[in-house]
Amino acid sequence: MVTALLLLFLSFGQTKTPTPPPVQQGQATTPSGGTKVDPEIAAKLLKVKRIYVDTFGDDAISKQLQAMVVNALTESKRFIITENKEKADAILRGAALEKTSQEFHSSSEATSVGTAAGGHSGSISGSSVNGTGSISGSESGGFAARHMGASDSVASTETINNARVAVRLVSTDGDVLWAATKESHGAKYKGASADVADQIVKQLLWDLDKIGASLR
Repeated sequence: MVTALLLLFLSFGQTKTPTPPPVQQGQATTPSGGTKVDPEIAAKLLKVKRIYVDTFGDDAISKQLQAMVVNALTESKRFIITENKEKADAILRGAALEKTSQEFHSSSEATSVGTAAGGHSGSISGSSVNGTGSISGSESGGFAARHMGASDSVASTETINNARVAVRLVSTDGDVLWAATKESHGAKYKGASADVADQIVKQLLWDLDKIGASLR
């Protein structure tokens, strides 16, 4: 009897760590960003290693932005960029837009200093004794003026580049695995095209890491 009570006491004293429930088939995963991803899409996305970057358009701007995206993907060291569409795990398609505008800025400053002074005085006196007399008088006056002025004006024109890219990563069987839109006015050490291409790749890598972490 004593042995049974001792075993019962020990069983209540043990602390058990709960095991998180496994992800069920068909259950959506939720990265920390809050966006739910279908498990089938997430699995396909995490398996992408070789990407073919499709054309963004035939104009010069679209070709430039496509090249910037290819460079950014290559520099990430995360994917193999192929020009053989048949060997790719997924295809990156997109549309690009770059717009140039000008802003006019002007400013002016002016300074003016002036002084003035004036004065005048006069007096007259006279005397006469037995028909003999004298008259005397004095007069003084003066005036001074001074003026100084300066003005300065500056005018400049600033050229602003704006680049926007919308991309989607599509599996070989036609499923859209990932999509993003980014816009840039340029960064400190790079233009708008290079900056928006970097933003696209960083977003893709960030989303992949979050989805991968949510499935662990």
